[in-house]
Amino acid sequence: MKIDLAFLNELGINDKNAGVYCGQWLQSPNAPLLESVSPINGETIASVYQATPEDYELVIQKAQQAFKIWRNIPAPQRGETVRLIGAELRKYKHLLGKLVTLEMGKLLPEGEGEVQEMIDIADFALGLSRQLYGLTIASERENHRLYEQWHPLGIVGVITAFNFPVAVWSWNALIAAIAGDVVIWKPSSVTPLTAIAVQKIANKVLKEQGLPEGIFNLLIGQGSTIGQKLLDDPRVPLISFTGSIPMGRQVAEQVAKRLGKTILELGGNNAIIITENANLDMVIRAVLFGAVGTSGQRCTTTRRLIIHDSVYDTFIKKLISAYKQVKIGNPLESNIIMGPLVKKGAVNDMLAALEKLKTEGGKILYGGEVLEGKEYKSGCYVTPCIAEAENNYEIVQHETFAPILYVTKYSSLDEAIQMHNDVPQGLSSAIFSSNLHEVEKFLGPQGSDCGIANVNIGTSGAEIGGAFGGEKDTGGGRESGSDAWKGYMRRQTVTINWGDKLPLAQGIKFGDF
Repeated sequence: MKIDLAFLNELGINDKNAGVYCGQWLQSPNAPLLESVSPINGETIASVYQATPEDYELVIQKAQQAFKIWRNIPAPQRGETVRLIGAELRKYKHLLGKLVTLEMGKLLPEGEGEVQEMIDIADFALGLSRQLYGLTIASERENHRLYEQWHPLGIVGVITAFNFPVAVWSWNALIAAIAGDVVIWKPSSVTPLTAIAVQKIANKVLKEQGLPEGIFNLLIGQGSTIGQKLLDDPRVPLISFTGSIPMGRQVAEQVAKRLGKTILELGGNNAIIITENANLDMVIRAVLFGAVGTSGQRCTTTRRLIIHDSVYDTFIKKLISAYKQVKIGNPLESNIIMGPLVKKGAVNDMLAALEKLKTEGGKILYGGEVLEGKEYKSGCYVTPCIAEAENNYEIVQHETFAPILYVTKYSSLDEAIQMHNDVPQGLSSAIFSSNLHEVEKFLGPQGSDCGIANVNIGTSGAEIGGAFGGEKDTGGGRESGSDAWKGYMRRQTVTINWGDKLPLAQGIKFGDF
């Protein structure tokens, strides 16, 4: 299938593009060239010159210079800049969403929805720029005032994954910006073009505002070189990393060696508990979006169903019937429900997981096949899979980033919650029930151990107003809403003695001078 690429010109994307920005675009003649290949048809979209070690140093220096200016601009003024970035994103919502779909493979409505999420974050950050509150605390000493305040942290390194190639940047960069930080973005090498397009949109606003170069910076390069430099650099006090659990462990270890800070958003192994009191029609819709949406490539994708034995057979029949109606194909077309996986390697991972499932005693109930034909020539199209499995299978304990849904039965709610929590990951969770006792137990301290817990909605599709993140192997980080802004700032405790005596805390007496 041939795709018209003329729209890329409106986003500033050329056949060959510089992949480094720090107030100016850098393109070293000896830089390695990276090709961006669309999973829709397997064809190259465009190429990018990657960062060299010399480029990296220039970006760091520009960011340091910009921070000295940006940190002193009042937070509401920083918020106005972010608002204008959101307004500019609105102008390019369709085009940028289309590029997300072209480069990553998610449905066009999902691509546009991801850009809308960036716009929403800009609006949220604008309001937040007037709410960076500290605390006033009662001092034990007379004529003393004790309080907390928050200051900008410095350079924030943002390393994003392919599955949300632009939204996750906004969660971090726009919140960090109103906090007074500057950002260096290292996007996934699978989706470099979307990063270049976003950088150019932000550049336009900064230039019009007469702001310093180096507030938002871009480094497209190999993780083993450029990524490693970010992790090891003490000039970058915070690294926000979104990606796999094994890579997250490496990031945490490397940054901890220099006592830096991390925000980690790693894997999920998200489950829905379906009780005998569930509205099964609602559950079908939630599972279909949660397990099939983005071709199973969200960190909040529904990967496990824990179903009460009294409704198990009825629900599985309904679910298979719904899966058979999923139309798979070009995600730029309006009638498609599921597009391709991001690359052939992801297809191979899916097939290997299904082979592992069979060796452990599991059973494929539907799907799990690679599609063939000229419309599927990229080799990245599969049928979504429903598989019967036990929760303790090794493959079920592992997150495979593909549309595989494991189903199992339970008899008591305590058993269901135990199975739900008995995985290493702890991102998103859900229960479907009209029974208040079941719902409250799931939400209580003996219930879900995840960072996100939902009732009568699926595991996928979080709102920006709540802090996003998970527990256990998911990393423990929080991004986006609530008080997640605190992760991008440094806390300072202040004591002011406005009297004419110097009493010590805890009533200590230290001589008589």
